Amino acid sequence: MNKKTSKALSTLSVGAATLLMASAANAVNFKVDETSVDIYGYAKLDAIYDVDAKLGNTILRNRIRLDGEEGVDGHTTLHAIQSRLGFTTNTAIGGDTLKTNIEGDFYGGGGFGDAGGEFRLRHAYGVWNGILAGQTWSNFGNVVSYLPTVDFNGQVGQGGGRQAQLRYTTGNFSFSFEDPKVGGTVSAEGANQYRLPDVTARYQNTAGTVQYAAAALARFLEYDAEGATVSNSSWTDDSALGWGVMLEARTKLTDAITVRGSVTHGDGIGGYLYISPGAPGYVDSAGNLETIEGTGGGVSVSVDAGPGAFNLGYGLAMADLDEGFQNGDIVGTADERYTSTFVNYIWSPVDRITYGLEAGYHTREQVNGDEGDAVRLQAMVKVGF
Repeated sequence: MNKKTSKALSTLSVGAATLLMASAANAVNFKVDETSVDIYGYAKLDAIYDVDAKLGNTILRNRIRLDGEEGVDGHTTLHAIQSRLGFTTNTAIGGDTLKTNIEGDFYGGGGFGDAGGEFRLRHAYGVWNGILAGQTWSNFGNVVSYLPTVDFNGQVGQGGGRQAQLRYTTGNFSFSFEDPKVGGTVSAEGANQYRLPDVTARYQNTAGTVQYAAAALARFLEYDAEGATVSNSSWTDDSALGWGVMLEARTKLTDAITVRGSVTHGDGIGGYLYISPGAPGYVDSAGNLETIEGTGGGVSVSVDAGPGAFNLGYGLAMADLDEGFQNGDIVGTADERYTSTFVNYIWSPVDRITYGLEAGYHTREQVNGDEGDAVRLQAMVKVGF
């Protein structure tokens, strides 16, 4: 692998995929002293029609009505809160380039539900000499197998999200210490304790037309009975180790067809499984901290056609809650399985303007066996700069 390829892979692993999706190619460029600055972003209108239950500004799976549950069908929503603004800088320092990125959108203030409009930080990090410090995509996350969707949340079942971290990248390998709270809390009535950061390791490479990555996660879960908001005399302090593994790949079958796939599995993984229905763990009636296994993944295909591409993808996220339910420690109404199926056409008739049409079919299942589904139709107009 040549130096140029290695550098490209390293850049991708620190969040460059986000910048590409934000139309950084259309950024406003200027230079201040020795620093080059790129300002980028877009204004986006989302027009949504929920055939069944109202799922929010972006799809909230816990709002999917269960079979037989009464509710109002048919909801139209228009919003522009995914509109985004960010900037990057590049400065030559000490024989290397110092790179920074700060980016935000307007999903703050309850934007995932029915409100929103407040500015929300997405990325804020600097990279120099292989060291990244700040907030960006988790080193455990999926960037190779990303499925383009009109919906903001997108495909369930992949790995990782954005969180604060300290990361070191050398060649194809990267290692990080990450914020343990972002991965989710155990169900211990407010008694969670975070003494150690989560640790990840990743390897990313290219072989011919195949781009692939593998990652591992280790974390320390803990609760302190004295910190519980509801006193339980049977509880004593307890802890457990959590772990996770992730594999993903993409390849071009032809000049016009791209296929992708990913799988994520772990115990105590929590939010490191994207849109997971389960927490990292729970405290049973005897005061023992029990971890929850999580499994997810997805497959997708994109076919270039005209000025854009047709995209089809399926995602699955599951949490193994059966033992906790059978022992009476987890309620039967807890969600344990989400799926998402997307089909869309996203195209750009001219530079800086992107349109999209999408249909999505989404399901959820509770640990007691109750299940439901919902259909969302969505369109977008995105104007970048």
